[in-house]
Formats: sequence, C-alpha cells, structure tokens
Amino acid sequence: MSTRSAVIIGAGLTGLTTAFYLKKAGWEVTILERSARTGGSIQTHRENGFIFESGPNTGIITNTEVADLFVRLGPDFKFEPANEEAKRRLIWKGCRWYALPHCLKEGIRTPLFKWRDKFRILLEPFRTKGRNPDETLDELVRRRMGNSFLNYAIDPFILGVYAGDPAQLVTRYAFPKLYNLEQEYGSFIKGSIKKYKERKSPEQQKVTRQMFSVTGGLDNLVSTLTEQVGIENFVFNCRRITIYPKGDEYSISYAREGQTHQINNNVVITTTGANEVDSLLPFLNQKEKESINNLNYAKVIQVAIGFKKWRGLPLKAFGGLIPHKENRKILGILFPSAFLKGRAPEDGALLSVFLGGVRNPEILHLDDSIIKAMVMEELRCMMLVPSGDEPDLFKIFRHNHAIPQYEVTTGERLSTIAKIESRFPGLILAGNIRDGIGMADRIKQGTTIAQELIKG
Repeated sequence: MSTRSAVIIGAGLTGLTTAFYLKKAGWEVTILERSARTGGSIQTHRENGFIFESGPNTGIITNTEVADLFVRLGPDFKFEPANEEAKRRLIWKGCRWYALPHCLKEGIRTPLFKWRDKFRILLEPFRTKGRNPDETLDELVRRRMGNSFLNYAIDPFILGVYAGDPAQLVTRYAFPKLYNLEQEYGSFIKGSIKKYKERKSPEQQKVTRQMFSVTGGLDNLVSTLTEQVGIENFVFNCRRITIYPKGDEYSISYAREGQTHQINNNVVITTTGANEVDSLLPFLNQKEKESINNLNYAKVIQVAIGFKKWRGLPLKAFGGLIPHKENRKILGILFPSAFLKGRAPEDGALLSVFLGGVRNPEILHLDDSIIKAMVMEELRCMMLVPSGDEPDLFKIFRHNHAIPQYEVTTGERLSTIAKIESRFPGLILAGNIRDGIGMADRIKQGTTIAQELIKG
C-alpha cells in the first residue's frame, strides 16, 4: 500500500468521518468492520408508517466540525434541525410533569427546587471555585447549587445523556465545558454570561448548539459518508481482528468467510470500544489493557413505541426525564414525532423509552413480555395513554455496551493511551474510549485525527 494510506478498524461515525477526510486529501483507506453494515450504533428503521432509531436519536451542533462536515457532504445531504418543541424539557416529580426552567424567573417559580436552593443558585456567582480536579458531578453541583437542583435538574439530565450516576462521573472528563466554566470564570452563571457577551468569530458562530437529525433518519448521514468514502474501501463481516507491530509497520489480520487475511500498513486507527482492546491489541502489557478496560459502560434498553392515533398527553416537548429519586421503572421518554418531521403517521406519535442504566443494569436481561408490561404501565400512568389503546409499533433494542462512563479511572486511561501512541507511532486509539460520547464528539474526533495525519 502507498505511504499515504491508513487502515481503520470500525465503520462507526468516528471511522467514517476519518475516512471521509483522508479520502478527500488523496489518501487510500481500508475500513475493517465486524458487522455487515456501516454506522456502528447509528441505525434507522422504517416500519408500519414510522421512522425510528435504535441508537442515537439526535445530535447537537456543539463544535465547528459538525457544521463543516454537513457543508462538505454537499447539497444532496439534508440535515434536519429540530423544531421549537425540542427546547422544552419535562421533569417528573411526584405525580406529574414540570417544565425544566429556561431562565432565572422560571427557576424561582418552579416547584422542582426547594426555596433554600433557589437562594443558593442566586448566590452561585459568589462561591469559590473547586480545587479537586477529580471532583464528581454530584459533589460539584451540591457545592454550588444545592441538593434539589442536583436531584431534579442534573440527575435526570445525566440519566438522559449518560444513563449514569452523577456520583460516579468526574466533571472534567464527562462535562469538560462545565468544569472549565468554573475554573476559568469562577462561576457557572458568570462564565455563561461572559461567554454569551463575547464577540464570536465566523467560525464560532457555526456552533449554534442546535439539535439535529437528518431528513428521513440518521442512517442517511451514514449512507452519505459511506458513498463518498467509496463502498469498495470497506471490508465487512471481519472476525478476530488483531494488530501487531512489525518493524515500522503494523500487521493487521482478520478472518472472513473462513479465510484469514493480512494487511500491512504504517497507520492504523482503532475506533472500537474498550471491551475489545484485549483481542484487538494483544501485544499490549496487562497493565495497559487493564487501564483501558476499566471503562464502565451503561447497559440500556431502548424501546420504540408508535401509535397511529395518539390520545395521550399532548407531546409538545423534546421529552420527559425521570429523576432517580422518583423510583420509576424507566429512565425517560423522548417524543421524536413532536420535534422531527415524518416520524409517525398524521395524528399519531412516536416515543422512544429508555430503561436500565448504571443503577439498574439487571433490567437488560428481563424477558420482552416483562419489558413491555413495565413500559406500558408507565405510559398509561405518566403519559395518560388510555387503557384500551395498544401501540401499533413496539420494538425492543438491547445495548450491552451502550454509553461509556467517564469516571475516576478516566485519567489513567487517557495517560495510558497517550503513552501507547507515543511508543507505537502510527497507531491511533480512538472511539468512545476518549473525547466524549455524542455524535458531535465522534465527528470532531474523526476530523481531528484526519487533519493531524494529513499534516504529517
């Protein structure tokens, strides 16, 4: 293979973005994928008049790399911004939904927070900043905002993003922008106000923080990237992929259709989960493997539910999140048909319900019949679905390694990855083991890797 070439392990969003930019720069790429398709966790389904996702439902334009990629994909690619309903988030407390406050006035009036914590929020700009770099999110929020803000704003938000536990997530890794607000400005409120008032460059103006999907489903982003990389550059259904250093190159072997194949290249990019490191990189020492394998993943069940005739609560929001303190059987409900076009028949509704998470991993192993009974019981109570109404669509998806948890082990893992890459030039360890968990994070990581390789 030519010197301007790379082998990429994994055809998820990181691998596709990296391959896209390398191909644009004239590189040769070979992408090895263990499944029969591209996209990784992104997968769109179309059935019975509904369009639904079994992985991520939406992304957010949190960096310029997302906006730039959408432009570079060309005029035929159509990203779909979420409508105004997506700005409204609901939180369950007691026996009803409340809107999450969007401003100080709403924050004072909301019954979600206790009065003493409302005063704590007003005094937040005057508190000293934290000194523990490994402070967990719950420690940070209790210190600056109070317990009720943690329980009814941050905890449900964490369940919606990480399906995780604020007491385990380390802020500087899981939410680096929030951590930096306190460290750089001394306060969340002061930092947010100052950043809002700062003059933004044309590049910064691209970061709209707008929620998005893709017209017709997220798999259209995957198919567009796949087509532009070139389907001939993908090798599917690869088994037993292993990488070994071989002089100045790497020997990559894999099994496919009963035969063993081998590729040699001096650039190899892995984008797989931490649980695959042992078999993928057998030459690493045990301590290095353990440092990477210490990454904990939330186990999540995602249920797509469709009604051709919706007679429950009006779906005028992004969805509803349920604090752990409320002790319900589900983590939250998204309303994709409320903020994206064509996801359900007219007068119908599409819901996406989530169960399990870090605190309830055992739910993943329950029978489908039990899962359906639990979900429908919650929908009839929380969404006022009439007892006689049965869904026209009910699909259960189980994710054993759904969302990585950036906990206290993250620092050691990042240090180990840096040392490995320094010791083995040309080997790049990417994917959700570092750099964030969202689609925007994956796009940014893939873009950055490609840019650094192109620059040499």
